[in-house]
Amino acid sequence: MYQEMKILIVSQFYYPERFSVDQVASQLVSLGHEVQVITGVPNYGFGRKLKEYKHVHDEVIDGVKVHRVNLFARKKTHLSVYLNYLSFWKNAKRYVGKIKEKFDVVLSFSLSPVISIAPAIKYAKKWNVPHVLMCEDLWPESTVVTGAVRKNSLTYKILYKWSVSLYKNCDKILISSPSFEEYFKNELKINDKKFVYINQPILKSQKKLEPVVFSSKYNIVYAGNIGKLQLTDKLLDAMKLLKDVDVTLHLSGMGSELDHILKRIREEDLIDKVKYNGALPIEKCERYFFNADALIVALKSGGVVGKTIPNKAIQYMSYGKPILGIISGDGKDLLAQAKGTIFSSEDPKEIAKAIKEICSLEEKEKVRLGTNNKNYFETNLTTEKLTYLLSEELIDSIK
Repeated sequence: MYQEMKILIVSQFYYPERFSVDQVASQLVSLGHEVQVITGVPNYGFGRKLKEYKHVHDEVIDGVKVHRVNLFARKKTHLSVYLNYLSFWKNAKRYVGKIKEKFDVVLSFSLSPVISIAPAIKYAKKWNVPHVLMCEDLWPESTVVTGAVRKNSLTYKILYKWSVSLYKNCDKILISSPSFEEYFKNELKINDKKFVYINQPILKSQKKLEPVVFSSKYNIVYAGNIGKLQLTDKLLDAMKLLKDVDVTLHLSGMGSELDHILKRIREEDLIDKVKYNGALPIEKCERYFFNADALIVALKSGGVVGKTIPNKAIQYMSYGKPILGIISGDGKDLLAQAKGTIFSSEDPKEIAKAIKEICSLEEKEKVRLGTNNKNYFETNLTTEKLTYLLSEELIDSIK
């Protein structure tokens, strides 16, 4: 008989902020569990706290009881980000200290920052219940990758010690890439925890919009962060080599390299080959996916992050389209298992060659590759399947 649980989830981010945590929580409810969430007032991606939540401290969303604590709004300044992190850390810890209800297990989501799991640790210790971490971001590594902190700096050393102490207070750590375990053991020297590999569920769109009708014969699409790790410079270099092919690269998203990329498009006569469509929500991004010849998953190799699985890889499989994979490590392994990806190295000449290969594919071959991706996703990676695996790990943790 399936065991039902009372689950307390701690996550700084929750609906209407666009993350998959709320979809996992509601799916846990559909499996028969009672779920409550401690989160913050919605602000991420809005640049302010949503005014309609000014007096909303408790609500029920898809069967999940949601408790919201106040925090500083995350804006564009570094100071606001730090205050945002610290205010949730402080206020959520204060909130759990007042909870008089006992849960069977605490589940925390480590998106960023890792200090957001501290309230879960406090509750688990107070009530002597297991604490399971769903780790989707590595600290302090992510602070180095984004350029926020220099490795070996005093700040890094402080974050390193803080991160290790927090991770050590988890009873089980669920990792979204197999290589995460290597980082925990080799870099953080944490060897006494149980690590379980469960992919990060994708963010589902809320409504379907009409597909974009392209003017070029062939079209490849990249949507997401536009930074050095995503190899957007290399993509532009490749497109410069395809002037004789009727193919267009469609970009959307934000990131540290956006201004540089837009400048290159203007100054290097790439306006006809590369189209930037803005920073779009997933529903509008999808409009470009439906008629695309391929979707791009790119991640610079090397380092810890270069070995991981971008959530984009899983997201793109769900659309049933061929994928152009400029990726190594766990991400490449996952895409290779699905058998729907044309792979390339990071060399612009090789990327251009792979794009030409995609353009030359017969329609039935594109359909075959896309179907392979879709089938693999539906067999292994749907939110329902991943949440069931998560539920089994939570049950195991309380035995």
